[in-house]
Amino acid sequence: MLYDLFQQHAGTHTSMLNLFRYITFRSGAACLTALVISLCLGNPLIAHLRRIQRGGQPIRALGPERHLIEKVGTPTMGGVLILVSLFGSTLLWADLTNGFVWAVMLITLAFGAVGFADDYLKLSRRNTDGVSKRMRLGCEFGASLIGGIWLEHMMPPDLANHLAFPFVKDLLLPLGYAFPLFAMITITGFGNAVNFTDGLDGLAIVPVIIAALVFALISYLVGNHVFADYLQLHAVPGTGELGVFCSALVGAGLGFLWFNAPPAAVFMGDTGSLALGGALGAVAVAVKHELVLCIVGGLFVVETFSVIIQVFWYKRTGRRVFLMAPLHHHFEKKGWAESKIVIRFWIVSIVLGLCGLATLKLR
Repeated sequence: MLYDLFQQHAGTHTSMLNLFRYITFRSGAACLTALVISLCLGNPLIAHLRRIQRGGQPIRALGPERHLIEKVGTPTMGGVLILVSLFGSTLLWADLTNGFVWAVMLITLAFGAVGFADDYLKLSRRNTDGVSKRMRLGCEFGASLIGGIWLEHMMPPDLANHLAFPFVKDLLLPLGYAFPLFAMITITGFGNAVNFTDGLDGLAIVPVIIAALVFALISYLVGNHVFADYLQLHAVPGTGELGVFCSALVGAGLGFLWFNAPPAAVFMGDTGSLALGGALGAVAVAVKHELVLCIVGGLFVVETFSVIIQVFWYKRTGRRVFLMAPLHHHFEKKGWAESKIVIRFWIVSIVLGLCGLATLKLR
């Protein structure tokens, strides 16, 4: 909004307006704006959620025993705070004529809407059964398939339906008509991966912030022909604006963490976790770094595979591989303190983020 408002005056004697041309300036401003919005709205929103939810998020009876004592009464749907901060800041600072920005925002909104419906049903029924798995996945697959087709049509023809590989500068795998299906799996997969990871105070939001920081940089580099050529990346014109979106996501995440830090005053719920995972997946597809997201978001991948392995092995043998899945619950069952699990998982996420950044140069 501000970019569109002031760009026509940039380059004149009012030189300060030239700042709005720079993605770096607007990215920093977007991060701070989202943080301020989140901090200002956090307490009133949490108070409102407490009033209307009457008992907070339903806790699974089969989960770790201490959750039934320590987390009872904590309101959920805190993802609304993240989304309001994210969209408000992005709309304020991004170039709203950029199709990539709108595609990623609408995918994020669609996943957030699915999560909101799931949270609403859980609260209204006072149990952990929300939207049916078939309906939920159907909505997610539909939204991500449409988003994948939309993103593909905005990419350069020589990249549009190809898969790029990290560490290899010239290798592109043509997927043809299967590319939208690949994009659908990537976006939906990460939406649910972040959802699986969201089980302890602060556990999911910090890895999301780290991934958003990495992809803010990747988006900026891939969208800039000079930097893309120097680093031998596949340039995707227009994706630099996603750096503003990712920076706003960082600010919104930091603001939410202020209230989600142990002991959490609010949970993000499926409203937040599905939206955040869908956002990361959509950005990765847009900038042709889907496999790098699997590195940067490796913690989410591991958490997801722990669930898949647990379910598969239990159905096959009647025995469990982990004491409980997802993986963070396994460590809870082993007696680890929540803070130890969360901080160690954060450390792993930081290392994986650095590994993802290394792919930009090691090729």
